Amino acid sequence: MESQKNNKTNSTASSSKKALPIVAVALVLVCAAVVMFVNGNKTDEQPTSELPSDASTIIAQGESLVIPISEITEEVTFYPFTVDGEDMEVLAVRASDGTIRTAFNTCQSCYTSGAGFYRFEEGKLICNNCGFHFSPDQVQVASGGCNPWPIFDDDKTTSDDSILISYDFLSASKEIFANWKSSVT
Repeated sequence: MESQKNNKTNSTASSSKKALPIVAVALVLVCAAVVMFVNGNKTDEQPTSELPSDASTIIAQGESLVIPISEITEEVTFYPFTVDGEDMEVLAVRASDGTIRTAFNTCQSCYTSGAGFYRFEEGKLICNNCGFHFSPDQVQVASGGCNPWPIFDDDKTTSDDSILISYDFLSASKEIFANWKSSVT
């Protein structure tokens, strides 16, 4: 009887010793999964200068919209933001001559329609309201008519790394976005 009791004790101890490494590995894997999940879902605030082009941010008094020069290519990039509760957007493109062009993503003729903004397709900017097509080389050059509202050099500060467009200029321009995208469902 004593021998059977010792065998049971030894058997239980042996099973516990075998299970311990399995439990430890499982615990490590669970901890690693939790850490990866938490790190993958962090919502760290980013400074305005590092916002990706698809992120919308609020530009407050004393701040600027900052567009990294490194993001600007021959493909038009759109930079959405909000000023004083008004959703707005700037577009930026590197023209064929290498210069960087900026404009508000709203049409000088069609902006009151709510659909007077642009999309970029097959190397052309296209007005969503009237369908007018034009080359990105015309951004910030062509003024008036069905063209994006230009942001001229006097209205922005350009360095080797970035373009800054001040809150004051953006706020003063917000009325051209009053109906922006309102007729789009």
